[in-house]
Amino acid sequence: MDIEVAVLLLGFLLLIIGVIGSVVPGLPGTILVWLSLLLLHFSGYGEFSIFFLVVTALITVATIVLDYVVPSLGAKKFGGSKKGEWGATIGIFAGMFMGPFGILIGPFLGAFVGEMIHDSKDTGRALKAAWGSFVGFLFSTGIKLIVSLVFAWFFIKKFFFE
Repeated sequence: MDIEVAVLLLGFLLLIIGVIGSVVPGLPGTILVWLSLLLLHFSGYGEFSIFFLVVTALITVATIVLDYVVPSLGAKKFGGSKKGEWGATIGIFAGMFMGPFGILIGPFLGAFVGEMIHDSKDTGRALKAAWGSFVGFLFSTGIKLIVSLVFAWFFIKKFFFE
């Protein structure tokens, strides 16, 4: 098999896994989809400008940062304290070691525990902040999915239509 074809096939594989990974916790979706663009560029089957690759790389980095920041902002927006925000952030990282379910529930539990440390008598506030963290998690997942689908569209457009 020609090396360019192998690079292209790897690009297609990363594209598919990346789009799935944008909604499945634990898989670095946007990174994989961006890498598929890079592989398409180097395969010789579709070239992108350096400007395009740099901008999409910056967007990829932004989605990674947002993925960790938005759940704690959600906790704050829903009335959480600093301890709830920190709890949501810690929950994201702790959840990474507990598989897909842990990543999904980690920010919620982290925000809840943080709020209970802040005020152990106000369970309602803790649940509200935890819910905000979960909403933030869903929002950041939506952003990753949109970015991944746009990048996938660029890949498909470049390969099939240009």
